[in-house]
Amino acid sequence: MSRLAVRKTYKLFIGGAFPRSESGRSYVVTSPKGEFVANAARASRKDARDAVTAARKAFPGWSGATAYNRGQILYRVAEMLEGRRAQFAEEYGGAKKAALEQIDAAIDRLVWYAGWSDKIASVHGSANPVAGPYFNLSSPEPTGVVAVVAPAEPLLGLISVVAPAIVTGNTCVVVASERSPLPSITLAEVLATSDLPGGVINILTGHQAELAPWLSAHMDVNGLDLTGVSDPDLALKCEQEAAENLKRVLRPSDEDWGASPALSRMTSFLETKTVWHPVGI
Repeated sequence: MSRLAVRKTYKLFIGGAFPRSESGRSYVVTSPKGEFVANAARASRKDARDAVTAARKAFPGWSGATAYNRGQILYRVAEMLEGRRAQFAEEYGGAKKAALEQIDAAIDRLVWYAGWSDKIASVHGSANPVAGPYFNLSSPEPTGVVAVVAPAEPLLGLISVVAPAIVTGNTCVVVASERSPLPSITLAEVLATSDLPGGVINILTGHQAELAPWLSAHMDVNGLDLTGVSDPDLALKCEQEAAENLKRVLRPSDEDWGASPALSRMTSFLETKTVWHPVGI
């Protein structure tokens, strides 16, 4: 006797939980051929506010953890992702070989950033020479809550913008790829079953044009990554909104996600703290 498959319900990921949008809305996700794939939750501005609240609540504990511990957790996420390669390949669609190559690259990128967790402070911190009986030390610290508009590449691009933000101690709210949101929500399931504390990464699915300006204007968001914004007018609007409380802003870019990563994405959302201390005390 044949049976009906249990269809997956795609939800948001906020504070380590999987709520539906408070608005009750959804939007249709289609394949490259225009075929129906799923209904994804369409996040509202209220959902975005809830995600920022969750990210702020998680920030003290995450930024206060040791850099080594943050690296361990990112490595654990890579382990969990490795075990679900087949599921991600199916959600990617298209040629399976190409999908697996992208997934493997995303796993490797997580491991790369995990390895930098306890080294970035040594590279970008310093002991500064001063004319006087003082020690002068500079060290990098996380900016705070970072809002990220993820690129269209649904997994490797997402990992490439989120991993460098959180490995340095920031927490984030992510607007997933509007066209291909399903791998982002499946990644949320990986995060929820790893050791990552709830609220460190919050993932919203929905429309960029609705969510990005609202997050840009939010006064409790400290940094803004507009990498995935494809509309120049929307990017300009977001930058103008961000100026209200002097957020750090990464402008949209058309990056080759297959290229080797750079340290610049980690340092983009770091502040430098300099401490003076008298010699001999």
